[in-house]
Amino acid sequence: MSLTAADWPVAQSVEQIAANLATVHQRIASACARAGRDPASVRLLPVSKTVDEARIRMAVAAGCHQLGENKVQEAQRKAEAMADLGVHWSVIGHLQTNKARYVARFASEFQALDSLRVAEALQQRLLLLEDRTLDVFVQVNTSAEPSKYGLEPAAVADFVQQLPAFDRLRVRGLMTLAIFTPEVERVRACFVRLRELRDQLQQTAPAGLDLSQLSMGMSGDFEVAIEEGATVVRVGQAIFGARSTPDSFYWPTPGAPA
Repeated sequence: MSLTAADWPVAQSVEQIAANLATVHQRIASACARAGRDPASVRLLPVSKTVDEARIRMAVAAGCHQLGENKVQEAQRKAEAMADLGVHWSVIGHLQTNKARYVARFASEFQALDSLRVAEALQQRLLLLEDRTLDVFVQVNTSAEPSKYGLEPAAVADFVQQLPAFDRLRVRGLMTLAIFTPEVERVRACFVRLRELRDQLQQTAPAGLDLSQLSMGMSGDFEVAIEEGATVVRVGQAIFGARSTPDSFYWPTPGAPA
């Protein structure tokens, strides 16, 4: 969207993070009011990518008990270093099959499932080594940008039909990244596409498969996402402050090292 780093000063204390959280929750409530929704129907997932351990500990003290990370190895380092905090970690970025073992070990949620190879790698680790289940979202490329990961909308129905074979993966819904543009209606179109796809899939999805959740919207566009049905919003900079690392580092081009 059109917001810049100046809109998100870096939060350096528990009090500043708590104040930012309160502001975000108020924005969520206002968006829900416009859409005639209950604010309790939207889960805020604070995203702590690039945030150091000291500030993450402040965030936990301010009330954050679930955190999202894009880079698997960064997330694993943080999970190990802060195991005493009891944080639930959500991996929201692209996953290579050779890193599935890390996600199976520490994450409570994976929001970027877009291949059967990754599903199989997670299934094997969860079944044979971890003996647990993992909540997952299917990532969809609703903007049709070649720079984005995720399944094409037309491929999602067939993909979903194959997911019951992976019984250690608990499907929760769909996830998308909207197009990066200040043109609100182009952003909104991505969210509408995901919601409509979810509604269609719910008519044909295998029995027992839960597709009710929609993870969409970030710091610059989460209010639009809520207006279009988001049940999870992934918010980092509006809570922790602007990042010095460009978004392209955390949302790499398909084929580039992740």
